[in-house]
Amino acid sequence: MIGQLFSTFSNCLKIPELRSRIIFTALVLGVARLIALTPVPGLDGAKLAEFFSAQAAQGGGAGGVFGLYSLFTGGALEQCAVGALGIMPYISATIFIQLLTAVVAPLGKLAREEGGRAKLVAYGRYLTVVLCIGHGLIVALGWENPEKSFQGFSGSLVTMEYLWVYRFQTVVVLTAGTLLLMWLGEQITERGIGNGVSLIITIGILARLPGAARSLFAMFQQENTKFLQLILLVAVLAIVVAGVVAITQGQRKIPVQYAQRAVGRKIMSGGTSFMPLRVNYAGVMPVIFAQAILMFPGMIFEKLAAILKPGAFRDISVYIASHLGREGFVYLLLYSLMILFFSYFWVATQFNELQVADDLKKHGGYIPGVRPGSATSDFLHRTMSRITLAGAVFLMVIAVIPIVMSTRLKIDPLVSQFFGGTSLLITVGVLLDTMRQMESYLLMRHYDGFLKKGRVRGRS
Repeated sequence: MIGQLFSTFSNCLKIPELRSRIIFTALVLGVARLIALTPVPGLDGAKLAEFFSAQAAQGGGAGGVFGLYSLFTGGALEQCAVGALGIMPYISATIFIQLLTAVVAPLGKLAREEGGRAKLVAYGRYLTVVLCIGHGLIVALGWENPEKSFQGFSGSLVTMEYLWVYRFQTVVVLTAGTLLLMWLGEQITERGIGNGVSLIITIGILARLPGAARSLFAMFQQENTKFLQLILLVAVLAIVVAGVVAITQGQRKIPVQYAQRAVGRKIMSGGTSFMPLRVNYAGVMPVIFAQAILMFPGMIFEKLAAILKPGAFRDISVYIASHLGREGFVYLLLYSLMILFFSYFWVATQFNELQVADDLKKHGGYIPGVRPGSATSDFLHRTMSRITLAGAVFLMVIAVIPIVMSTRLKIDPLVSQFFGGTSLLITVGVLLDTMRQMESYLLMRHYDGFLKKGRVRGRS
């Protein structure tokens, strides 16, 4: 299997166009990593990086909003780097425009018009600039007051004399860094291989892999840790990765029959095809939404408990903050329920069964045993609801695994994040998508693919 994999990669380099795309993608991703390591002028980024290195050595990890955001920036936020905002403002703007397209009729109409998609992409870019300015100001103020932002940190990060000059300069630099990453991602998509924006996030996640390996090795150097536990962890990782791959590729194939129809003077013959309905249609979005929303109530009540005087309100704030922490059962329950809710919410906004049924009817297609029109839309609604439930339950299990490992088993969060959650879902999904694109080039040149049958197949 390993020999076949290396042989397939060597075949990729034999195809001139694919070879140039792979090299271009690798070079651009290298530039993206440089952006994540280049410090912002006027800040002592090395001091903050040393602080987090010391915390990691002591078994501590960044959690909450900072931990999630730092994950997507590949550690750039911890080093006061130019790419500290990462690509997330662009992704947030794109998701927001997509949701508005599903619920706002004029935007939905614009999306179906010729050239409408290009206008929506432009709107997303404008919104990205606005979000970068807001996020950049928050990050600049956080670096300005590190004692309040990072528990246990002492000293100052700002080396400039005038604070307003520092704030303005930092916001401009961080905004430019995100826009540069956005442009690099688009260049990869057009001239490289794979989805550029997703690859930039993935390379940031994988950049933490060496640190996780060192932490895992240090953990098993302790006297109370047995070698059998290491074998068990590796087995769990293999099972989880296999499950993520299976569900990511899993789909329900709905058979579609096309009748003969006349187009002008030509008679178009009928045929049989299928409509793939993905089991995990929402992807990683429900997990991201649930994490982002659940972070803020715990933070708010924790701040209230710190500033309120002793009394009933302070006791209530402490009680709620403790139960909304990642260690609490209430947090895990709410987290799971929100993943379930956002899985259905995302499918409801992105999959329009009425439009699908109407398109099938216009093109002379029908599902065997189901009447065209409203009966087809009802059938698609029921089918999608059932497979979405299976995908949501899978997401709930995958998302809870790293939390349980870090809180119950006391495993370093830097290690546990690779056993599930957003890190594993994004990495596996992006790598599979990149493999599919490389597979298409190989099959066109009659080379074997990454699998024995020469194709990355979806599970039915």
